[in-house]
Amino acid sequence: MFVDSHCHLNLLDLTPYQGDLDAALQQARDNGVSRFMAISVALEDHQVLAEIAQRHADVGYSVGVHPAETGEQLQQVTCERLQGLAADPKVWALGETGLDYYHNTDFVAEQKQAFAAHIQASKILKKPVVVHTRAAAQDTLEIIRAEQSDHGILHCFTEDWEMAKALLDCGYYISFSGIVSFKNAQQLRDVAKKMPIDRILIETDSPYLAPVPYRGKANEPKYVPYVAQALSDVLGKTLEEIALITTQNFDNLLSQQ
Repeated sequence: MFVDSHCHLNLLDLTPYQGDLDAALQQARDNGVSRFMAISVALEDHQVLAEIAQRHADVGYSVGVHPAETGEQLQQVTCERLQGLAADPKVWALGETGLDYYHNTDFVAEQKQAFAAHIQASKILKKPVVVHTRAAAQDTLEIIRAEQSDHGILHCFTEDWEMAKALLDCGYYISFSGIVSFKNAQQLRDVAKKMPIDRILIETDSPYLAPVPYRGKANEPKYVPYVAQALSDVLGKTLEEIALITTQNFDNLLSQQ
């Protein structure tokens, strides 16, 4: 059974399911997906994700604001506010937070402040932080170190081995998305080969970044086995072994104190 450690359930294209999220989740279950972590990108996501998680025992969710959101949204992020929203036991993580200088260079200070607030809430609540980084690797690492964050995920990893090693040294897990299956992602596969097997997670990041053979189409949680298959090919392990390993890693992440 697989865990989709990062999916945006409130953003999925549900056209094939006549708008029925429950049907999409059932299709994923039929494909062997046993748990889903629904990821927030804005504070207003909280209510809808909470409602989804309450309806489904196998869905947890996160609380956070994506770094590519507006400066106004980022300014609303405080450690105290995040703590209040994340008190629900179905909140499994804080985020997605981090730094994104590709989409947003107008509010760098606000991104950094919000990132630090997420980490602070993560440490107080003893829940992992889900980190996004794009065109901002060194600043991302500096904040993780400065805030002494040792309980987190670098999601949709696309950086080099040096960045991966630095994050591993901080105690982080590395999550691979469908990108690891892309033909032009050999550097990423080389990173995966060097990874300690007990620190690897898998995700879809749906509705984005569908894995081969669905690249270019709308992604959804039922495709997470294809991410696992790509790692299986790289690591020389069976699909069942990748499922078992990454599920155990997810359990370890959530139980970490």
